[in-house]
Amino acid sequence: MAITLGIYYLTPWIRWDRGPEMPDQAVLIDLANRRFFFFMIEIWPHEFYFVAGLLIMAGIGLFLFTSALGRVWCGYACPQTVWTDLFILVERWIEGDRNARLRLHRQKWGAEKIRKYGLKWIVWLLIGLATGGAWVFYFTDAPTLLRDLLAFEAHPIAYITIVFLTLTTFLFGGFFREQICIYACPWPRIQAAMMDESTITIAYRDWRGEPRGARRKGGEDENLGDCIDCMACVNVCPMGIDIRDGQQLACITCGLCIDACNDIMDKVGKPRGLIGYMALTDETRERAGETPRSVWRHVFRPRTIVYTVLWSGIGLGLLVALFVRADVDMSISPIRNPTHVVLSDGSVRNAYDIRLRNMFLEARDFTLSVADHEGITLTIEGVEGRTVTVGPDEQLNQRVYLTSAPDAPETRELVTPVRIWVGVADENDRIYGETVFNGRAQ
Repeated sequence: MAITLGIYYLTPWIRWDRGPEMPDQAVLIDLANRRFFFFMIEIWPHEFYFVAGLLIMAGIGLFLFTSALGRVWCGYACPQTVWTDLFILVERWIEGDRNARLRLHRQKWGAEKIRKYGLKWIVWLLIGLATGGAWVFYFTDAPTLLRDLLAFEAHPIAYITIVFLTLTTFLFGGFFREQICIYACPWPRIQAAMMDESTITIAYRDWRGEPRGARRKGGEDENLGDCIDCMACVNVCPMGIDIRDGQQLACITCGLCIDACNDIMDKVGKPRGLIGYMALTDETRERAGETPRSVWRHVFRPRTIVYTVLWSGIGLGLLVALFVRADVDMSISPIRNPTHVVLSDGSVRNAYDIRLRNMFLEARDFTLSVADHEGITLTIEGVEGRTVTVGPDEQLNQRVYLTSAPDAPETRELVTPVRIWVGVADENDRIYGETVFNGRAQ
């Protein structure tokens, strides 16, 4: 819980120097400029395939961990679980242990109940406020937004988002809790399809614990198993299930029942592990007193190996694409209305809108040229020569004209394929875009 909450709350405040006129926030979803920054990596809108690839990797990663270790995502990293654990921790600090909380719940409203409930709800609201506030910090410069929020000068969307996330965190973590997991979340149903008899999950060793029953003081009952029916495993379960009834869809593999049962086994002098991690394929072996299979044989099997290969392949592909991508990008859009213009001297002119992206952190001069067509000349609207300057990490939309002389072959062709090159001054980087030159029909 500390690790996941630390990552969530502290990440927007990590600084990363990208030079002048660039955001210095390490992780930033810059919707205004349609860019995503992650430390030294910058993702532009036309590179959204990186985000799609990461989402696919996240999905396959969930399949991998679920098939190997059950619902570990739900038990340890799901936001609903993490914030519910935090709310329960606050509840325990203010109201006491489980028995004290039950007594407080049953007693009539009075000064003590109002004081404890009121303090608990205030702390929950503060946690929800911090949660909503941390979320909006991912979308703009965190220190600047914090000053604007405190001075009531931030955009109304920021306040609306914070209020909405504050209330949902307060309700989901404080009151709904396991109901969200059982009734609102579709992932448990999907995860059930990812698990099989070799998946390591939490199970109750009934052949050791049954028949269950309380022990008499000063004596042992040879007819009873190790389970003393203390209900500790049920009382600590955040989902409110009894693991002794067998594996259930609601179990989130959090392991709290294991800790509670081991504590009880230590107190009654019995071996630990009455409730523990186990695969169904090992149940028969343990019942017969045999040694269960190695954990690694459950983790590395055909299904998990296939998931691992897919996950690694996509990750490797994204890394290759990231390091081989050019720092210059362009797109060409021919003007269709009209497709071409015949000038007074008989030459034909076509117009194009070219979008140039400079992904350098410094301004660069871009030189445009047209290849393999001696009869076609290129001119740039509003610019002398064929060089334009694009600012650091910026995009420039530029109108460009291609003109064919009256006696050039392109003038007599209805459609002529052409290639426009863009080079970076004093650099070896050079890219091109394909388009067509429309001539007049003879």
